[in-house]
Amino acid sequence: MQIFHNDRSSLEEVAALVKKGCVGVIPADTIYGISALADEKTAERIYEIKKRPANKSFIMLADIDYLRNGGFYDVPDRLYELWPCSLTAILMGKDGRTQAVRVPSDEYILSLVKETGPIWSTSVNISGTANMNHADDIIARFSDDLDFIVRKREEGENSLPSTLVDCTKKPYRILRQGAFDASVLSD
Repeated sequence: MQIFHNDRSSLEEVAALVKKGCVGVIPADTIYGISALADEKTAERIYEIKKRPANKSFIMLADIDYLRNGGFYDVPDRLYELWPCSLTAILMGKDGRTQAVRVPSDEYILSLVKETGPIWSTSVNISGTANMNHADDIIARFSDDLDFIVRKREEGENSLPSTLVDCTKKPYRILRQGAFDASVLSD
């Protein structure tokens, strides 16, 4: 497992690994996430690593330009006013399938998705167990399963996941209250 820090000096190398299809751990604006390029092959590997049921999808981290110009999802205008932030929205895709999407506010991860395109992100744990929020613990548990980890410079004890809101129909429904105050979506 290669180990990096979330600063500009590692961005190019981490982006190259992601583009090659590697799976690693990256800190976002909320908690650490098992992350990889958003495609089917990497999704299969993440499901295997987490021992997660295949019917539970991952969050897709993307940048505003991808969402505005890609035309893949029906994105409410209000989200463009709020993003980037720790708000994950379940959106309806043009193909009729839903996808949880977030535009992260962390400069490192946002720069990464601008370079690589959308990536998957899911909490670092074995499905059904507590999230892991410390790099040393993650390395000890997952060093044989992952290709790399990007360490935060400072790790917090009480990192909250993103707030998860179903935006496929109104009124929007809060599915998980996290780091973002979703009450601003009640209008």
